[in-house]
Amino acid sequence: MSESLLAPGEPPALAEGAGCHAGADTMRDAAAKAGKSEVLERYAADYPKGPHDQPQSMCPAFGSLRVGLRMRRTATVLSGSACCVYGLTFTSHFYGARRTVGYVPFSSETLVTGKLFEDIRDAVHDMADPEKYDTIVVTNLCVPTASGVPLQLLPDTINGVRIIGIDVPGFGVPTHAEAKDVLAGAMLNFARKEVMAGPVAAPAVRPDRPTITLLGEMFPADPVGINMMLEPLGLAAGPVVPTREWRELYQALDCAAVAAIHPFYTAAVREFEAAGRKIVGSAPVGRDGTAAWLAAIGDACGISADKVAAAQNRFLPAITAALESKPIKGRITVSGYEGSELLVARLLIESGADVPYVGTACPRTKWSDPDREWLEAKGVRIQFRASLEQDIAAVQEYHPDLSIGTTPVVQHAKSHAIPGLYFTNLISARPLMGPAGAGSLAQVINGALANKARFDTMREFFKGVGEGHAAGIWEEVPVDRPEFKKKYAAKMIAAAKSEEAIGN
Repeated sequence: MSESLLAPGEPPALAEGAGCHAGADTMRDAAAKAGKSEVLERYAADYPKGPHDQPQSMCPAFGSLRVGLRMRRTATVLSGSACCVYGLTFTSHFYGARRTVGYVPFSSETLVTGKLFEDIRDAVHDMADPEKYDTIVVTNLCVPTASGVPLQLLPDTINGVRIIGIDVPGFGVPTHAEAKDVLAGAMLNFARKEVMAGPVAAPAVRPDRPTITLLGEMFPADPVGINMMLEPLGLAAGPVVPTREWRELYQALDCAAVAAIHPFYTAAVREFEAAGRKIVGSAPVGRDGTAAWLAAIGDACGISADKVAAAQNRFLPAITAALESKPIKGRITVSGYEGSELLVARLLIESGADVPYVGTACPRTKWSDPDREWLEAKGVRIQFRASLEQDIAAVQEYHPDLSIGTTPVVQHAKSHAIPGLYFTNLISARPLMGPAGAGSLAQVINGALANKARFDTMREFFKGVGEGHAAGIWEEVPVDRPEFKKKYAAKMIAAAKSEEAIGN
């Protein structure tokens, strides 16, 4: 049996058998006792929670996993409960990952004795082939984090392959969007230290103009459009962070400024600021957003007012024309967990829509202030760290003509004969920036708005079909028996009290 990583006489941080079914508070306390206090405190500062415990999003580790799987010459290894690993790999492949996900299983014995860490270390040594990989990312899920598995003790490099260990517990990182920042920040930190230590590999393609790094995943056409808008300023679009290969991290750090397109990348911003780079919030979305963003970029990079004005005069008329040619009329509520919800709401409003409510699972940051202030000036209510209940309550309150949101929000809207669009697959999958983004949402939005009559027809057709206990198709509709429910509910309460008394 291998030597325990716990201090002599110290009990295991996570009781055997508790596993990932333990409550968030129990897991958090266990992680703190196991030496993860610093990590959890940093996450609490970087990703503050809302009034509720946590947004109802998918497992946050999906975000960091997806970032690693989309990078070339990068291997990904998960350490966690088998059920969690299965779910994460299934979801990743569902979203198009075509790469194997490594997994280091554990038992109660290997978790408690410290053998799990040795298994991870051995697995990483076996994988570290510089012919195949630049980087190996090892991720602790909930149980290994709560048990204090010390990924920070892994070597920085093995055979020239970088080793990056991160903790992404569901009880410490609120959303999968912010988990992308956990890995992006860790990689930028590693790359920045490499730059400080000496020469590094040049990127495959390097523009001949100063670049603006774009922070946050976006539709592939958007960086191209941003590059066109930066050209009159004598600038070029740099890499998009999270990057697609390691060398792009060096280029991302070597920029004139950073555009925080998605404003929740707190750890990444910290690394850019440590490298002396200025951060610009918002994005070139709509006429007002593009005008303000170009001015902010010009100010951050010391570009003359004449050049900024020339760029604005070149692109703003085209954006205005695109918006006017494809108007959107109707009341729309917007909610999601991607981080671009405020940008989408701005574009809808400039297209003519009435947007009374925007809910986002992401937190408010200083980089989202330009969008927040613009929307609030238009009378929009913004809910950061929005819960599912708050998003559904907004649909009920505002009775929109269309609800854009997560799957359960869309389901709720459609059950009330309100057209709905899933934000991630139908809204994020379109350009938003500059002239290409203006009017890009009109076709799908107006098509959904036109479905209202169809929903009313279906609702009328199915009127009287059973709900609740009578849902489904029956020869004889079941009769509800509330007295049975009441009777057995009382028996369950009595049995629970009896068991509690015996336990005491």
